Amino acid sequence: MAIKMRVLHASKKKKILDMAKMIHAKYELAINAVDTIPPAYSCNNERLVVLMLSLKGDPEDQVRLFCRELTKARAQNVALVIDGNEAAANKMKAILQEAGTNVADEVHYVKCAFLPFLDKITPDEQEALLAFVQRTIDNLQ
Repeated sequence: MAIKMRVLHASKKKKILDMAKMIHAKYELAINAVDTIPPAYSCNNERLVVLMLSLKGDPEDQVRLFCRELTKARAQNVALVIDGNEAAANKMKAILQEAGTNVADEVHYVKCAFLPFLDKITPDEQEALLAFVQRTIDNLQ
């Protein structure tokens, strides 16, 4: 199933980038479909944007500013994959909803280790992430 989808990340953690690449491969997305925030190519009428963020407290300015501009014309639906807590995820949801895009109710939380060599994606984490993305696609508005 082809879907117009982007996976954007704001994290220095290798696990987040590896997960973004995994989604890219699974859904055979366009070459430039995985990018950092702010992306090199602007979002335009994307069916789904998956935001993969490492958050501690308030989001970084560039992430917050990008999300404030993620209107329905740019992204009809947004899903969040968060390395952080529920309070941080709720702040991001509020920013995105204020911009006018539809934000998926479910947030997928991941735990990233502080040490890079401990940041491998387990088979259970891979299965959970891909199931989350599939559920999100199945429930698109």
